[in-house]
Amino acid sequence: MIAATIARRSLLAGAGAALLAAPARASADLTPRAVRFIEERGRQVIDVVNGPGTAEEKRATVAAILRETVDIRGVAQFVLGRHWRTASEAQRGAYLQLFEEVLVRNLSARFGEIAGASFTVARSMMASEEEAVVSTVVNRPNAPSVTLDWRVAVVDGVPKVVDVVAEGTSLRITQRSEYSAVVQRDGGIDGLLRAMRRQLAQLAQAEPR
Repeated sequence: MIAATIARRSLLAGAGAALLAAPARASADLTPRAVRFIEERGRQVIDVVNGPGTAEEKRATVAAILRETVDIRGVAQFVLGRHWRTASEAQRGAYLQLFEEVLVRNLSARFGEIAGASFTVARSMMASEEEAVVSTVVNRPNAPSVTLDWRVAVVDGVPKVVDVVAEGTSLRITQRSEYSAVVQRDGGIDGLLRAMRRQLAQLAQAEPR
């Protein structure tokens, strides 16, 4: 089940569980811009989680940050893979809406794990002509540190996260495999949509009140 798999992941890896697609061509050296982008967006999320406000208010703010940070449509389309071509327009619309909400709820359900966290950039480099990799070390109170590699590309003229690699595992590749299995097992795209709605209900129950 999708929800069971995601529940086993760390909080910050789950935040990245949702990632990516084919980006537009980037400039020759994206690395400095990518580092600034990851530092800025990461601190924004941590400041929101550690700041005042209700869980609902924080979720709304984090959702806005994620929309600016992640190429959500591209991630969603990549994850659905070949099934995107066979999905109807109605199915695609429902899937994109659910995908974004799963991404946001998966993070907000774990706000407690982010509380008090900090991160540093360990290294950065160009991974290809189109993508830079920014490696961060996330430190959490009373928990082991987590190393996450953020792949950043220029999409429609602005930096976007296009994948997250946690412990050597690409989250976009992993999620693509999981969703494909659900499509084949649970009755096609409609089966996947039902599974995603069930996941959302479970994530909503897990959120802090």
